[in-house]
Order: sequence, then structure tokens, then C-alpha cells
Amino acid sequence: MKHITRDDISQMEKIERINLMNSCTGYKSANLIATISKEGISNVAVFISITHLGSNPGLLGFIIRPTTVPRDTYKNLKDVGYFSVNHITSTMIVDGHHTSANYEVGVSEFEKTNLEEEYKNKIKVPFVKGSPVQLYCKYVNEYFIKENNTIHIIASIEAIYYNEDLEHIDGWLQLDKVNVVAINGLDGYCLPKLLDRFEYARPNIENKSFEI
Repeated sequence: MKHITRDDISQMEKIERINLMNSCTGYKSANLIATISKEGISNVAVFISITHLGSNPGLLGFIIRPTTVPRDTYKNLKDVGYFSVNHITSTMIVDGHHTSANYEVGVSEFEKTNLEEEYKNKIKVPFVKGSPVQLYCKYVNEYFIKENNTIHIIASIEAIYYNEDLEHIDGWLQLDKVNVVAINGLDGYCLPKLLDRFEYARPNIENKSFEI
């Protein structure tokens, strides 16, 4: 196996280093975070850092890059207090990835792509139409990470919307049924396929598979 040290990494050209460090940690979730400003301008951006933090209460977290430049997502969720998380499917990857382009402040990525806004009930923030799993989230807290000047956002899951045919009897959602994608690195979109699903693991008891 190839061996690369920390010193080797520090001497790499920027793009090579970014690609290596973002891909070596494994597959990541592919989500679109949609927000709206106080002035009513919508925003949508691809995020690869969303992680499950807890089930009771339902919490998730994600990373905001350094705010040395304007970050519409961050400003909007702080001003309004709510946002949506939307899973990306294989048919959405071109437009989804384009939301990472650096548009000027106040420009809605919904207007620059084929992604469509969707509003539910009396919820003010937009969802991404066609996304098979959509989470309505509330800003709860944030933690500044001094080591690289990023911000860890903590949010509660206030509501979940999903295609009913994804749900199994125990509440588990089988995401590969609707081609939800994952990301390898920053720009490699992959289509996961379910291989197996196991019952709750207990000491000294052989694992058994669920019937899917």
C-alpha cells in the first residue's frame, strides 16, 4: 500500500490535497440544505457533512466552512431559525452539484438550476421538490471549531417527509429503493446498493439478517 505522511500531505498541491483528504475518510451523505432569507430570497446548497447526532430528541449536525466570506445558508438559518435537508437522488446530481458554485449574495440557486422549491403547510422555508426524504429542521446551537475556523451547527428534526414505499414495518427507510446517492470526496457521486441488513447485535449471539 502507498504510504503518505502528514509532511507529504502538507507539501501537496492544494487541489490534490483537498481531493485526497476529502475522499480518504470514506463515503459521505449527499444532501441539499434549503433556506430562505428574511427578505424572502431562497437558497439551496449541497452539503456533505450532515451527520446523525441522536434519536431522542432527533438531532443532526453539519459543518459550516469559515465565515470569512458570506455564507447565505448560515446567515439565513441564523436569521430565520429553520431550514430543510433534502436527500439527493441520481437524477438530481447535476443540478445538486451546481449549487456549490459561488454565486453572489442574494442570488437563489433555485433560479440557476432545474431544482424546484416546494412549500408544505405553513412552513416558511422551502424544500426541494422531488427529493424522496425531506427533513424540516430547527437551529439549536453551534460550536466554533478553533482548529480550522469552521462551525458545527446543531439542529433538531421537527418533521420528516418521505416516500411511503421506502418504509419498512420497523420504521427503517431503505434509501436505495429511490436511488439516493452518496459522495466520494467532494465531487464523486455514487449509487449505494443494499447488501444486507442485520438484527440488533448482542454478545455471543450470531448475527441474523433481516428479510428485505
